[in-house]
Amino acid sequence: MTSTYKKALLTAALIAASTAGAQKTEVEFWTISLAPLFNDEMNRLVAQFEKENPTVNLKWVDVPANAIEQKLLAAVASGRPPAAVNLSSDMAVKLVQQGALEPLTLTDAQKKSYFGSPLTTFTFDGKTMGVPWYWAPKVVAYNTDIFRKAGLDPANPPRTIQTLIAAAKQIKDKTGMYGFMPNINNINMLFMFQEAGLPIFDKSGNKAVFNSPEHVKLLQTYVDLYKGGYIPEDTMRRGFTAATELYSSGKLAMLITGPQFILRVANDNKAIYDLTKVAPYPINIAGNVIHTPLMGFTVPKGVKDKALSQKLALFLTNDVNQLQFSKVTKTTFPSTVKASTDKFFKQGGANAIDQGKLVSSTELKKAKDLTLVYPDASKLNKVFKDNVEAAMAGQKSAKQALDDIVKAWNASL
Repeated sequence: MTSTYKKALLTAALIAASTAGAQKTEVEFWTISLAPLFNDEMNRLVAQFEKENPTVNLKWVDVPANAIEQKLLAAVASGRPPAAVNLSSDMAVKLVQQGALEPLTLTDAQKKSYFGSPLTTFTFDGKTMGVPWYWAPKVVAYNTDIFRKAGLDPANPPRTIQTLIAAAKQIKDKTGMYGFMPNINNINMLFMFQEAGLPIFDKSGNKAVFNSPEHVKLLQTYVDLYKGGYIPEDTMRRGFTAATELYSSGKLAMLITGPQFILRVANDNKAIYDLTKVAPYPINIAGNVIHTPLMGFTVPKGVKDKALSQKLALFLTNDVNQLQFSKVTKTTFPSTVKASTDKFFKQGGANAIDQGKLVSSTELKKAKDLTLVYPDASKLNKVFKDNVEAAMAGQKSAKQALDDIVKAWNASL
């Protein structure tokens, strides 16, 4: 073999290698607030997808929950959206209405791999706008030391909303610490109405009806707690984030939470975690449902390769990867049928994380994402939020606030 021929072969090989490298597709996917706790799992997913798709360079980007909607809208507007993005169900509603998401094309077999209710949550006007990922019915994590100091029995936690509120009052009166921080900021009162078996719309679905005496009474319950100093002052501003911080610092007796956030308590304050036990979320018999927000993966408008984006979304939410994610988080549950049957979800334990997983698994049959779809969701949600805040601040009566919301909603609907 001549030296000239060897050089030609070497040159050809280098060109081929260079071409192969140049042909690699740069792909990005976004998640919500998973770093740094779940870096190892996300990096595993990246490596596995690249192994199965050798021409792809996959990049994972984690975005704070309060920034992801605007970041995605900006990326879509600039023509450089990620291939797939993790959104909660309520975020998906707003972004679908703003035309920021692409519909997916799923086969019947692909659809059947997910539970019907979660898949329906990401279905709008008959179009599948995302695939469901993880969810977890709420539980009540409680500090046994604070319970004892307040004269409550840690072995007998509250089982109804009424007894939970009574316990919260007793805790504040006897210890000076807050008993609980209800999740009533933003539009969360809409979910509490539904959990109480109270309707949001009439049977036609075109008229808001949540200003009945029963709705007013429920809102008034929380207004009275707020005015009486039984709810932290920043409940309406910072909601769940503040509740988790307060609980982790030992200043809150009960944390109403998805069990996955008990892991955050364990990381923030081991001493408080060791004092924590877990009880079921108090079911309102009239509603017999637990609002359980869903996370999913969606494909943004304007992606360069829609087929690849959909392939990535399906990969991230397949049976194997959903089960593995649950095993890593220890407290979230798959939205796929096969993964949810794994024996992992029935294993209990003495620590709070294992208790949370087991308690939450028994509540899955009552879990439902109660996010509603209605026109102009962003505008109507702001009307709802502003008026509920006005009621809590004493600027309006509970009845006036709900009357004003319903009037504004019905003018728009």
